[in-house]
Amino acid sequence: MSRPGHGIDRRGRTALSLCFQSTRRGARVGRPQGRADAATAFTSEKVGRMSEWDATSYEGKDTILRVVRAEAERFLALAEPPEAWQAPTACRDWAVRDLVGHLVDTTEGYFAAFDAARSGGASGQPYGLPGMGERANAQATAFRDVPQDELLARLRADLERMLGMLGDLGPDEWTDLIVPHYYMGPLPAYFFAAGQLMDYAVHSWDIRQGTGRAHGLPGDAADLLVPFMFVLWQSTVRADADLTPFQVGIRVTGRNAGDFRISVSDKGMSYEKGGVEDLPTVIDFDAGSLVLTTFGRSNSGTVRGDLAVADRYLNLFFSI
Repeated sequence: MSRPGHGIDRRGRTALSLCFQSTRRGARVGRPQGRADAATAFTSEKVGRMSEWDATSYEGKDTILRVVRAEAERFLALAEPPEAWQAPTACRDWAVRDLVGHLVDTTEGYFAAFDAARSGGASGQPYGLPGMGERANAQATAFRDVPQDELLARLRADLERMLGMLGDLGPDEWTDLIVPHYYMGPLPAYFFAAGQLMDYAVHSWDIRQGTGRAHGLPGDAADLLVPFMFVLWQSTVRADADLTPFQVGIRVTGRNAGDFRISVSDKGMSYEKGGVEDLPTVIDFDAGSLVLTTFGRSNSGTVRGDLAVADRYLNLFFSI
């Protein structure tokens, strides 16, 4: 998340990633949405074409949990060599050890959130996204004195507990159990599976990026994350952005492929599925490029049409 001294730099690197907020200002997913609709913004229109690849539906539960485990094992394998512990990553000022600390902090925050959801206790006001980077940095770097073996063992235990909790969710709980996220407020339970996938997949990318070797984002993870990227964009419109109305099209390939009409106005950014042939600009993305662009890791996409419109759209957002 953008924060002083730890924001995005000229090479597209950012301090950390977490995820998205379901709605910020007047967002819609096929219909108007307000902040009170944060927990249901995703369920108003399913953007996945195949239910097993739609993590917002119970049919996609087994798929996303399988991919979370695969990405987590990949992340842990990258973090286990002793020489990797203090190696640089794509997150400026963060070594591999800080990514591990961040994941421990994030996952253990999820445990508290589920406890609050099940107890029915008051969760208070969410912390909000703008200050998230600074706080998350303090939380992650607080683990720097914990030995590598100890912190990795703690993260492994957290992973198993989290996958067990998510695996135990039934069809109704997957979509209808509302869980208070510390930064973003009430969200459906399935979001927390997506949050784990975002963290493990994107931060594995960050570790590999730090090595200087060419690499890419695994297709299964990228495909599952595509629907969440539009809501992430909705949530990160800069407070000082020029919101003079305009439209742009986004075309995505992969298992959650589709054409999306993006509208920007003084109410923020909204999107819906639909034809884009009549729009002045269309930006083509494969799934991985969409995810890495939305998270501020790269400047990607093929622009067809008015370059100025694409430039305006891609620079609307603060980076996470």
